[in-house]
Amino acid sequence: MTRILFFMTGIFTLIMFSSCMSNKGLQDRAPAQFNEVYYTYDSNGIELNIPVRSIQNERISLDAVYFHGMKSNLEKSESQPNLYVANFRMGSKDMVMHEDPKEEYGNQPPQMPEESPFSIDKDEAILVFTQDDKIKYYKLTGIVEKE
Repeated sequence: MTRILFFMTGIFTLIMFSSCMSNKGLQDRAPAQFNEVYYTYDSNGIELNIPVRSIQNERISLDAVYFHGMKSNLEKSESQPNLYVANFRMGSKDMVMHEDPKEEYGNQPPQMPEESPFSIDKDEAILVFTQDDKIKYYKLTGIVEKE
């Protein structure tokens, strides 16, 4: 009898841990409907553009993204209301180098690498979003480079 009780307790514990672990994984369902996600290179680095077709603003907020070994916050574009943009600084070509360190004020260092919590390819990104006050992750795939 005690063996059966011990066995049932063990199964219950495993079920509880596996359900908690699944919440920290990648989400299967997208938090919004996206158009083609793309990136461009500019003088400071990479700009990742995530066009959103529809999103439930009251329940979901798009917070950050992991892309090309870096992490950046997402900001809503001022000119296009359904576009979220992440900027990854790779170093500016126009850095001021001077013998007086005060003259170098304003130089921005390149962004430090930050490893993604999940394995991703070059054409993928991990979207960090909040849904109902819970942080979740979604893998964006098929990201293309535009000029």
